[in-house]
Amino acid sequence: MMFRESVRIAFHALIANKMRSILTMLGIIIGVGAVIAMVSIGMGVRDNVQSSIASLGSNMLIVSPGSSNSGGVRGGAGSMITLKTEDADAIREHIKNIDYVSPTVSKSYQVVAGNQNWNTSVQGVTSEFMSIRNLTVGSGTFISEQDLNSRTRVAVIGATVAENLFGEMNPTGQNIRINNTPYKVIGVLDSKGQSSMGQDQDDIIIVPLTTAQERLLGINYIQSINIQVSSAEAIDQVQAQIENLLRQRHKIIGDKEDDFTVHNLTSLLEMMTETTGMITLLLGSIAAISLLVGGIGIMNIMMVSVTERTREIGIRKALGATYHNIMMQFLIESVVIGVIGGLIGILIGCFVAVLISKLGGLNTTITLAPIIISFSFSVGIGLFFGIYPARKAALLDPIEALRYE
Repeated sequence: MMFRESVRIAFHALIANKMRSILTMLGIIIGVGAVIAMVSIGMGVRDNVQSSIASLGSNMLIVSPGSSNSGGVRGGAGSMITLKTEDADAIREHIKNIDYVSPTVSKSYQVVAGNQNWNTSVQGVTSEFMSIRNLTVGSGTFISEQDLNSRTRVAVIGATVAENLFGEMNPTGQNIRINNTPYKVIGVLDSKGQSSMGQDQDDIIIVPLTTAQERLLGINYIQSINIQVSSAEAIDQVQAQIENLLRQRHKIIGDKEDDFTVHNLTSLLEMMTETTGMITLLLGSIAAISLLVGGIGIMNIMMVSVTERTREIGIRKALGATYHNIMMQFLIESVVIGVIGGLIGILIGCFVAVLISKLGGLNTTITLAPIIISFSFSVGIGLFFGIYPARKAALLDPIEALRYE
């Protein structure tokens, strides 16, 4: 009964000083709202990075050529022409714990269909590329082994290419011209959207690897090898085995520099996740500073409240209120400020996060954890910073309090 009465008195005191109560809550509201908004931005960035890397394929390794070196002048990464289709075949044959292997080549071309044209990346791949990259065909079929063996002029196009070349028409069965050579569209890929780096994953044309090598590029080497490992636990072991195998095949001995590079996307994902986690923690910590400022504001206002209500405290003590009764009254007032401020802050933080996602073009992810943590902190701060003013009030001498003007 005493607790309910203390809560009623606390609300009455807050309502009696509306503007002061609102200004006191403002620090808590801003703090909680900022924590939720900032953490949601960080979580959104993390999810974007994870989905972008995952869209490339799960448990994936990519082998690319090293950089060329001519007269002491080094070329860019991948400028060497040391990888062959036979390297991909050897990896498939000799390395265990591998599901799929697909050598690839690529180059940008101006592609024409009727009176429409579009500049896009044309990739030469094998049939296993579809499984490695988690691609699905919405219309038609994908590249087959028969297409590879016969070097057929066929193409599978992405959703962006289909829209720009054919509009609403179904491209399957239609012809396009790549490098002034006709290719028949045998399939259209389902949309994968943009990557976290803003790259359009649907702006692509896929042709058989052998067709791209001999009919388009006129080369006998490959530019990369995509490998899907059976499990995440085997990735490091498989990577080491691939490196040893390629060093043997390319006759690289001793401390001689490799003419290839094996990229581990799982390690990249872990590194990026750790980095975005640190960014999220930093953003949340900066925003949490305003929660501390809000707590100091609560203590300041409660000190003023104790001074203003000195005679009231004296009367209550004279009527039999104990030390614990007075402590409870002022602690409840400070906790109520923290609770109300925290609830309003949650609503504002979620609203701002959604607004940033809708208008700012930046994906945000609202999760329960930062909401619970920030609200708990707001209540805890209200309690912590209310202890000193409440104790000061409870220790007032009733006679001195009654004499206070």
